[in-house]
Amino acid sequence: MRSTAGSTAPTGTAPDPSERVRRFSTAERMVHRATGLLMLVCLVSAACLYLGPLALLVGRRHLMVTVHQWSGISLPLPFLLGLLSPSFRADLRRLNRFAVYDRQWLRAVRRRRKSPEARPAGKFNAGQKLYAGWIAGAVLVMMFTGLLMWFMGLLPFISRTSAIFVHDILAWAITIVVLGHMRKAFEDPEARLGMRTGYVSRSWAQRYYSRWLGEEDRPSVE
Repeated sequence: MRSTAGSTAPTGTAPDPSERVRRFSTAERMVHRATGLLMLVCLVSAACLYLGPLALLVGRRHLMVTVHQWSGISLPLPFLLGLLSPSFRADLRRLNRFAVYDRQWLRAVRRRRKSPEARPAGKFNAGQKLYAGWIAGAVLVMMFTGLLMWFMGLLPFISRTSAIFVHDILAWAITIVVLGHMRKAFEDPEARLGMRTGYVSRSWAQRYYSRWLGEEDRPSVE
């Protein structure tokens, strides 16, 4: 039985081959997984350093400091390796461009209109584009302030106290934003399936990312 335009495949199952479309390449999925793992290690090790009860429970502060430092400094590596993939670079260009329908998507969010027709999107919706840009900038600031804390005296005109203040405040902001990102992912099994297998059902793509599906269905000029 074929899926209707508003239906999705059962939770945890791959779409039928005739009704699925490739959403992410292997390289993109590996970049996402590696970045997510490093971010998780970084946040958990930070919690073990700054939350008193957890620090007492775990102990081994020197080890936690080392894990936190190297997981943080390694965060850009998956991204840099991903630049070798044409599909990853193509999605970066998509994330970096705001179209007219992205503004419509944001207006719909402000007005709490949730229908797919009110929130048109290409491969990524406006919220995902804002999240990607924000988290990229936040990671760079975290790395910069972390290096100032790690190598005291690197920039004498910036005090270590200032670096610690910015680092800690931004760490809490990242934690909240990442938890929000995970919550949205758990609310959409099909999106998780796409990140896990690389494929999503055509009906789901048509419902939530119709502009992108139109691009995918366009005949290639190559």
